[in-house]
Amino acid sequence: MNKTEFGHLAGGQTVHAIDIGGPALTARILTYGATLADLTLPTEDGPHSVVLGFDRLEDYLAQTAYVGAIAGRCANRIAGGRFTLDGVDHQLSLNENGRTHLHGGVEGFSRKLWSIADAGPSSVTLTLVSPHDDEGYPGEVRTICRYSIEGQTLTVELIAETDRPTLVNLAGHAYFNLDGSDTILDHTLTIPAKAYTPVDGDLIPTGEIADVAGTAFDFSTPRPIRSGSPHAEYDHNFVLAMQPATAPRPAARLEGPQSGIEMEIWTTEPGLQFYDGNFLPLPQLLRGGRQSQRFGGLCLEPQRFPDAIHHPHFPGSVLRPGEIYRQLTQYVFSQGD
Repeated sequence: MNKTEFGHLAGGQTVHAIDIGGPALTARILTYGATLADLTLPTEDGPHSVVLGFDRLEDYLAQTAYVGAIAGRCANRIAGGRFTLDGVDHQLSLNENGRTHLHGGVEGFSRKLWSIADAGPSSVTLTLVSPHDDEGYPGEVRTICRYSIEGQTLTVELIAETDRPTLVNLAGHAYFNLDGSDTILDHTLTIPAKAYTPVDGDLIPTGEIADVAGTAFDFSTPRPIRSGSPHAEYDHNFVLAMQPATAPRPAARLEGPQSGIEMEIWTTEPGLQFYDGNFLPLPQLLRGGRQSQRFGGLCLEPQRFPDAIHHPHFPGSVLRPGEIYRQLTQYVFSQGD
């Protein structure tokens, strides 16, 4: 483990970068947003990064795409930013087009400074306390995020507890590009889901759980991402199951055609948000001074279903005192011949 200063926030607080891992896989984690800032595998041509990131803290502060961060308190979208829980109405901040609440609001978990609770050569544990009424959410929530590396596997464990009923749905928002190329549209993707949740014009689920068979959302067998649609625009939740699991199960497989790098995702979560980066590029320069591109990186975000509070048949995001929210997600890498 190597801890260095990465920059300072406007209030003077120091943001640290923590480097963990071994010869087969290394990661850089920022205390700002519990961000996965880099993830690198060794290749014959030297270290090869498989996630988008920035060289400067200023760019992380300015960007609006949640690059690498942990999204919360409730990841994804909540219609109108409103919900009723135990008969009490709550209004959250509206940070997307003035109509929806996205990824925890204006100053969600992705824009908080997390504390280092523990760190070693191959792991780091970060903590965050979100106070009652943070972005409009009821209850104080205490959150733990642990990144660990063993061999070529990155494991992310997310834990949360609350002192009163609230919503919790955490998601890692790394942008993957296994080739380091300008587009991910030629990556081969597999998602073992038989259904997905269609969305309206605000990308809010309609409540329907639709079969993927015969549609552009069918990734049940491996295929290039661009083959599903002329424009390949995805920002949808795929139904892995209808409830969380106690042990990780397969969620996705991604293959880079140029690098030969393969990534499997295993998770305890019932949903997987696949976002293809169609809202990119960003004005900020990526690591090494590269310009970002539309479809330049993709997100595969294990989660509870979006807007679940408004759809009783969706796996819920309500967390109550005495309960423990826990997500365990593994990113398993390999390199083909």
